[in-house]
Amino acid sequence: MFPLLGCSIIALAIIAERFWVLREPKIIPPDLVQHILRSLSMREGKPIRLSELAVQSPLGHILSKGLQHSEQGITAMRSRMEDQGRQVIVELERYLNTLGTIASAAPLLGLLGTVLGMIQIFAVLGGNPDPEALAGGIAQALLTTAFGLFIAIPSLMFHRYFRRRIDEFAAKLEKEAQKLIDGLKALGPTMTVRKLDRAES
Repeated sequence: MFPLLGCSIIALAIIAERFWVLREPKIIPPDLVQHILRSLSMREGKPIRLSELAVQSPLGHILSKGLQHSEQGITAMRSRMEDQGRQVIVELERYLNTLGTIASAAPLLGLLGTVLGMIQIFAVLGGNPDPEALAGGIAQALLTTAFGLFIAIPSLMFHRYFRRRIDEFAAKLEKEAQKLIDGLKALGPTMTVRKLDRAES
């Protein structure tokens, strides 16, 4: 029961932390690409600081990496953003392997507790066991399996939910990066380079 209790605490902490981190406005701020394109298209105004853009959100991190290499052309920008996007997805998947492991291991730990409990019960059957005590012992042994399933079922459900959510974020991040590339094509390379501040990137 103690390993199962530890698994339940860890699983609950991971679920709460992933719910907090995997919020769409935090991952993909609305109108970020439009804000960047408007800033680049203005003849006057404060240049975009890529270092500030990178720390605002995962999407900002991806876009800033592409903008750092805007002078090298669209192909280089796309390649850099794809590389950064893969790193962002790895970061979003943090702790999900642990949650999946708990979902798989909890029923086995519960079953192990039941088997060990049954072994102890049958070890004392050689005497004249009390039927009520025997029934209570069996109930206690089966309790570990029930507790293991109680942990594993929600852990598995949330693991698959977060996986699906991250897949959706990956598609949206790719779409936003393509919107930036399309917008930069319309602006032209000269306008793009002039309005970028790489001093702190």
